[in-house]
Amino acid sequence: MSAPHVLASQSGLKVLDNGGNAIEAAIAIAATLSVVYPHMTGLGGDAFWLIGNADGSVLGLDGAGAAARMASPEYYLSSGHQHIPERGPLAANTVAGAVSTWDAAYGYSREHWGGTGNWGDLLDDAVLYAFNGCPVSRSLHLILTDKLMEMVNATPRFRAVFLPNGHAPDAGSILQQRALGQSLAQLQRSGAEDFYRGALGARIAQGLAEQGSPVSASDLAMFNARWVEPLRCPYGEGEVVNLPPPTQGLSSLMLLALMERTGTARMDPFGAEYLHHAVEASKLVFALRDHYIADPDYMSISVNDLLAPDFLDDLASQIDPNRARPYGDGAGPGDTVWFGAADREGRSVSVIQSLYYEFGSTVMAGDTGILWQNRGCSFSLDRSCANALAPGKRPFHTLNPAMYIKNGKVHLAYGSMGGEGQPQTQAALASRVLDHGMSLTEAIASPRWLLGRTWGEVSSSLKLERGYTAEAFHQLGMKGHPVEWVPRHSSVLGHAGMIRMRDDAPLEAASDPRSDGAALGL
Repeated sequence: MSAPHVLASQSGLKVLDNGGNAIEAAIAIAATLSVVYPHMTGLGGDAFWLIGNADGSVLGLDGAGAAARMASPEYYLSSGHQHIPERGPLAANTVAGAVSTWDAAYGYSREHWGGTGNWGDLLDDAVLYAFNGCPVSRSLHLILTDKLMEMVNATPRFRAVFLPNGHAPDAGSILQQRALGQSLAQLQRSGAEDFYRGALGARIAQGLAEQGSPVSASDLAMFNARWVEPLRCPYGEGEVVNLPPPTQGLSSLMLLALMERTGTARMDPFGAEYLHHAVEASKLVFALRDHYIADPDYMSISVNDLLAPDFLDDLASQIDPNRARPYGDGAGPGDTVWFGAADREGRSVSVIQSLYYEFGSTVMAGDTGILWQNRGCSFSLDRSCANALAPGKRPFHTLNPAMYIKNGKVHLAYGSMGGEGQPQTQAALASRVLDHGMSLTEAIASPRWLLGRTWGEVSSSLKLERGYTAEAFHQLGMKGHPVEWVPRHSSVLGHAGMIRMRDDAPLEAASDPRSDGAALGL
């Protein structure tokens, strides 16, 4: 298994060691990450799952929280807001879907995989780390230090937990989240339903309402994660699999399809020619994404039209091999965690969870210790936009976990955090492993590129991680790319992970040196 924090990986490993399956391990990982990586994910965020069965079939689980019934363009415009705020209670305008996905996945495990793990036991580590404390990770310390001037304006409850002395806690110091521990313990006793339709849900709704969030108890009570049919696209000797809208999974599939059509498999994966074609393909894909992708109930085009071979052929022909086309601001940043698990029965999961920005809206839901996401700030107040705000509508999501199917079986489970960078990192990983024969560790640790914005960044330039050659940097500049260097193994390039399953070899997993994580196995 692979996760961006070693304690979460250990939680998942413990489940497998006790005879649990990949879904049960992933729930334990998800719960622990909600405590030990609170700037990236939490109970108050959304989640998406790909679940790979031993027979090669794959199911999708959509945990995109819907906009509050009170939330509408008029709700914001009438109070003088031209845009939805990025922080604070008005940014906390959607239901949190992550816990519902845990519940749905757990039910699937018991019904279809013969899972026997006790629900409460899967949350044991998370409860322990919340009550007793866990070491502050390097990533948490750095983001609190970098965002200190913004975070000091957060709510008193937030500051009491994360800035207890008015400054960022040192890496390695102990972070305690007792209120969150009590909420997790209640979920242990009462089940995930309590988050939406029980006593915990009532406390969440009351705490949000007291601070001015439009999310109500009825919004929570109406929510359930959805089972969805994943999208598939041919690549190499198999198929890439990802989530449908409202995620940008379609973008990840289209990007790899365009790269295959322009021959990147035959290019030096660290050379300017490869990078140019990957970046130009990203621009074309992102323009279509920003124009069309939203809640599928509101989309004006079928995803099948965008994945049609003739359409992709025509799109690939628009790439000029010698000149970069202009690029706008893109979809914006996002703080996220990807994690995956596989078991001895050949079953696997690829999961991504997020609060959107670091610490989400920074609003804690009353006395529950639960940080609420700000995913809904990505909605537009312009009704003509695909991602226009409407009551009950799901926002566009950068989140998208991936799998690769080969010979009818799941061969790879992989993904990355990083907003705009997720499709690009996925393309780099898949291409390096499938086309260029790299090991998972080499594919993840090698330098990466990023077009556009990701977490903690506002620049939309083309960023190259140190490790690429000066010649590649120069040639990209000559083609018209606004290139800039970023340090080697910078978190700006995201935290990725991969798992590979082969009939003739042991399971293989790799974690990202840019994260605080680990890849572990039995």
